[in-house]
Parts: sequence; structure tokens; C-alpha cells
Amino acid sequence: MKNIIHFSHANGFPASTYRTIFAELADDYELRFIERIGHDARFPVTRDWPHLVDQLIDDIGRAYERPVYLVGHSLGGYLSLMAALKKPQWVRGVVMLDSPVIAGWRSSMLKVSQWTGLDDRLSPAAATRTRRQQWKSRDEAWRHFHAKPAFARWDERVLSDYIDFGIPQAGADGSRALAFDRRTEYQIYKTLPHTLGARLAHGAPVPVGFIAGTRSKEMRQAGLDATRRAAEGRIDYIEGSHLYPMERPIETARAIQRMLHQLEQLA
Repeated sequence: MKNIIHFSHANGFPASTYRTIFAELADDYELRFIERIGHDARFPVTRDWPHLVDQLIDDIGRAYERPVYLVGHSLGGYLSLMAALKKPQWVRGVVMLDSPVIAGWRSSMLKVSQWTGLDDRLSPAAATRTRRQQWKSRDEAWRHFHAKPAFARWDERVLSDYIDFGIPQAGADGSRALAFDRRTEYQIYKTLPHTLGARLAHGAPVPVGFIAGTRSKEMRQAGLDATRRAAEGRIDYIEGSHLYPMERPIETARAIQRMLHQLEQLA
């Protein structure tokens, strides 16, 4: 019987964007995911994301009868770890993809910046408020994103899936629209948890592994000390930015497999 991975996506990128990674893992693991976290009215976006954690837990509780591995990128990594804190008996282990734990003075700074609005400058939040939402065709959407430096680094299979699932056809004329509501994306950025470090003061209740991007700005901002403690030193690196799963999906899948093998020895 295959072990189960419940995968959680990064903010703004529906889970099907990661299909290239899923395909690499499918031979060894059963995979499940929520396509768009934060878009169910029963689980609104609020400070510290308690309802988003409940959305993940609700999906896990309805889908499985045995403990699962939680793997998540950015937003998804944080939610995976917070779900494990709340329901450790349902989780065999957690793999966080560039989701550094914010703790100590950095968590205090984050709290203050959220009060003052300074966090708009320190995260992608501000850009989401004016993010373009519509395109005339798939080809126009492809050209728009492929021309952007950040997206130009993506593996073309991943970019193609983002166009298909993140910007699906919205009209009979072939026009396209964002699937991930930009107001939801903005609110997720604005309510990033600043309490997670304190909640991990006595360690994580399940084995944790962490895979970082070597050029991740988010890693530089958050530091690695609290993450290293939570993962008990189980840290790997992939060349790339915070979005390295999109840039190097095959290498990311292999790194996830290696990390899960480490966690399996501890479960």
C-alpha cells in the first residue's frame, strides 16, 4: 500500500500548477490536494490562518483512514506544519518547501509591520492588489508570463500548467481569467502567522524536513535558526529562488522523495 502525500500549494498558485512534480511522485505515493486554499467560504482568511488550517484538517479527515505525509510549498508548508501541531495523530511527517519559520525578534517585527502596513513593502502583498486578472487568449497569457523574468525561469511544463489551471478559459471567445482571487491572495499575505515560532518552542510533534531555495529572498528575511530547530537539522537545498519547485520540478520531486525517506525512518 502506498504512503499518502497531501500537498498544499503556495499562495496564488492552484495545486494543479505542480502537476509535473506530482507525476514524478505518483509511482511511489498516493497524492491528494486542495486545488485553491482559501476559496471556501466556510474557511475564511483571518489573522494567523486558523480557518485555513481547519480547511486542510477537514480535507484530511474526510479523505483518509490512516496518517499521511503533509508536503507544502510556502503557504502550504506553513499550513502543513500548523495542521500537524493541531492533529499530530493524523500526520506521519511534514516536508516544508521554502516555508521558513518566523520566530524571535523577526516575529515581533512581522507583528508590528502588519499593524503599520509596512508588510506590504516586505512581501508580494502590494503587487496582488493590482494584479492583472484577464487575458484575451491562452497565447496572450503565455506570452505575458513568459516575458516576465521570474516566470521565464520556470520549467515550461509548469508554466503551461499554470496557464491552464491558474488562468483557465473564462469565456466562449477563449478569454482567460485568474482562478485565484487576488483579494484572497492579498489577505493571505497580510495575515502571515507571527506566532508559529512560539508554538514550536518545545519542538514539532511529528518529524519535519525542510527544503530551501539557495537564492530565496524569503529565506534571507526569515533566517533559518527556528526552522533548523523544528526540522532537527533535516535541511536540504535546491538551486533557485523561493519558487524553485516551478523552476526545477524534477529536482524538487527527487528532493521530496529523499526527505520523505528520511522521515519514514523516524515515523
